[in-house]
Amino acid sequence: MAAYMIFIREGAVFDASAMERYSGLNREHAGSYVERFGIKPLAVYGALEAIEGEAPDGVVLLEFPTMAAARAWYASDEYQAAIPHRMAGANYRAFLFEGL
Repeated sequence: MAAYMIFIREGAVFDASAMERYSGLNREHAGSYVERFGIKPLAVYGALEAIEGEAPDGVVLLEFPTMAAARAWYASDEYQAAIPHRMAGANYRAFLFEGL
């Protein structure tokens, strides 16, 4: 069953260089992520409109073939090395959930 991970950036970026490093590490490993974990980016910081509640600063939606694949990607050495840069650059919330 497909699984989805959402990253919600709450508020503006407060350290652009940290976010650039985070993005660079993800670009560096993008091919590996697709091959090893079946990751499929569905939306990455596109235009958004708040229908209910306050709009976040940005949203990323990733699809994985399974919850196990999503957890494996998140726990991978490559992504764990990138996380501190994201956390240094902006405030985020992340969610993992199963699809239908």
